[in-house]
Amino acid sequence: MKLLLLVVGATLAFGQGNYEIQVYPSETVKAGSTMVELHSNFTVQGTKGDQDGVVPTEHQWHETIEITHGVTDWFEVGWYIFTAVGPDGHDWDWVGDHIRPRVRAPEDWKWPVGASISFEFGYQRRSYSPDTWTLEIRPIIDKQIGRWYMAFNPTLDRSFHGLSVHQGLVFSPDVKVGYDISKKVQAGFEYYGSVGPFGAFFPVHQQEHDFFPDFDLNLSPDWEFNFGVGIGATGSTDHLVIKMILGYRFGKKS
Repeated sequence: MKLLLLVVGATLAFGQGNYEIQVYPSETVKAGSTMVELHSNFTVQGTKGDQDGVVPTEHQWHETIEITHGVTDWFEVGWYIFTAVGPDGHDWDWVGDHIRPRVRAPEDWKWPVGASISFEFGYQRRSYSPDTWTLEIRPIIDKQIGRWYMAFNPTLDRSFHGLSVHQGLVFSPDVKVGYDISKKVQAGFEYYGSVGPFGAFFPVHQQEHDFFPDFDLNLSPDWEFNFGVGIGATGSTDHLVIKMILGYRFGKKS
């Protein structure tokens, strides 16, 4: 029974995380500004039946509203509202909410890389996630080298209520590599993984490995746009996911 719960938890973890698919940059929102983002994600191929009370992910459409306010030049607070609609297009559900404070290394520290850390805590309904109350600790390191941009998020996930409580801290690394084709277009790829608890990584077929070829448009300092198509590399990962992020900055610009 314990093995069954482990497999179910591993299979559902990323699938039920298809709400805000993003590798974070180290930069925080400027003090006095507010960033509003819409995360639109559609699972083309995912789980096909209820698994331990969690609805299937295949043909689910997720819309997430993210509102982030810059409190100081090095501190921001974000709020997420998760929603989902099933394949019939009629049952639009509220899924949950998360809050995310984040701090970064100030520019006057003159570090050779950008660095910040976020703490995301919140609730998701049991019918959409095997773990209802969770904490994500996300260190963020990034660097622009010429036309190349690289970001690494060695994320730690912790469940406080649900099937994965016994796992403790789960290692979920995310990576982004981009190349500036022009001043307005960046192309590259993103990687999202979840390999299991420290000291007891899952077998490879139970791990999650998802690769997103993607591109970003930088049409204006106020707007952001990202689009990608994710391909799951293991049986525990949703096999095909389409994602888009559209964001706009309000308030103070400098």
